[in-house]
Amino acid sequence: MLNRTTNDERITMAHGSGGKAMRALIEDLLVPTFNNSLLDTLEDQATIPLRELLQHGDRLAFTTDSYVVDPLFFPGGNIGELAVNGTVNDLAVSGARPLFLSCGLVIEEGFPLDTLTLIVEAMKHAADRADVSIVTGDTKVVEKGSADKLFINTAGIGVIREGVSIAATNAQPGDAVITNGFIGDHGVAILLARNELALEADVQSDTQPVHDLISHMLDVCSQIHCLRDATRGGLATVLNEYASASNVSIQINEPQVPIRESVRGACEILGLDPLYLANEGKIVAVVPYENAHELIKAMRDHPLGKHSAIIGRVNSSPAGIVILATTFGGTRIVDTLVGDQLPRIC
Repeated sequence: MLNRTTNDERITMAHGSGGKAMRALIEDLLVPTFNNSLLDTLEDQATIPLRELLQHGDRLAFTTDSYVVDPLFFPGGNIGELAVNGTVNDLAVSGARPLFLSCGLVIEEGFPLDTLTLIVEAMKHAADRADVSIVTGDTKVVEKGSADKLFINTAGIGVIREGVSIAATNAQPGDAVITNGFIGDHGVAILLARNELALEADVQSDTQPVHDLISHMLDVCSQIHCLRDATRGGLATVLNEYASASNVSIQINEPQVPIRESVRGACEILGLDPLYLANEGKIVAVVPYENAHELIKAMRDHPLGKHSAIIGRVNSSPAGIVILATTFGGTRIVDTLVGDQLPRIC
């Protein structure tokens, strides 16, 4: 149970002033909820012994991301879980073991303190699930109308295991393209949560940490060539990044791309392409073809990889182009996303 001593029901400008109210917010909510010895010191930084990092590998991975999703709560998650899982996944797709995160909060004046508590507790739950610690942070409050409720920034560090070299430039002709399950769930879940459309569907966001699945994959195949999580811009954007960076062509086969019927139906009604919808727990990997089937078998044994599939193959030409072989026997180019299908999706 949170030991909160402040009587404030809503965030005020005083909570960002550096005085007693801000200290109460930090000491009564953030420190006891995140609960770790590195944060407890309340220094301006977390001090991490290098020898602890070197136990996990030979290179440091460092990333940051900001979360402005609207609404803050949606089927399957909330902005707090998203902020932790997203940064954990950005580290994990480098082959790193995620270890430590920061938490930066930009809060609009008047934001309910009980809602902030729920979100902070969700961040702690997500951090525990990913086996990472939130060890430093910052809190700012802006005047009402200067922001939309709450924005969160999380930065993270992890350590890359020895012998792993993953990059978008590594795709080679003959490689297989694989994913760990249904795409487009997060994008449709956000649409449903906004209640802007007369749609009813049981679709949950797929927000989840994929570091353990990736560690399991690397145990089976240490030579994963490319690996990214398909967040904003979806599967199509990641594939175009690979094709451009590696100067290769990628062909995916429509019947093999896992898409739920509910997501496909929503896209047909709304005129959206599920290949461009955001995901928050789906990875897209390019691996040597000779390892692909063994890797898929191992992934399907993991709770986050039950619907893993080989969805395509890397070719030498036309370089920089992604092609979809359709269910009806035709082909079409899958270009890089122009504009934004759904703003503030994460």
